[in-house]
Amino acid sequence: MTDMVKCSGPPIKMVPSPATAPPAIDMEHLSHMTLGERGLEIEVLRLFERQADLLLARMREVGPEGVATLAHTLSGSAKGIGAWRVAAAAEATECAVKQSAPLDPAMAGLAASVDEARRAIEGLVGVGARTTDV
Repeated sequence: MTDMVKCSGPPIKMVPSPATAPPAIDMEHLSHMTLGERGLEIEVLRLFERQADLLLARMREVGPEGVATLAHTLSGSAKGIGAWRVAAAAEATECAVKQSAPLDPAMAGLAASVDEARRAIEGLVGVGARTTDV
């Protein structure tokens, strides 16, 4: 299962400066994927948030092969909502397994990117909830 992502060379550290960093959730992509239906956007974001929490928790309980498989699943889900940094961090975690590299730094990066996405989702869902309440 560790051959799901092509890994070459040393891991790439992706830390964009705050001024140039794209948003944690690509709303244009999300809107395209949900056909612009705001209620569906909110539902998909909440599902992603729950799934990410479950997958991260499970990754802490399994061996490297399981981590790679779960990271691959998280990467696909993140791409579906436009959480590109989560997807990249999940792929980096998958590559760490393939390269027999230490998992702690990759897992820490993945957890941080999921936290960033979670904060963005809370902001987006809160905006949606306020909009529909008015």
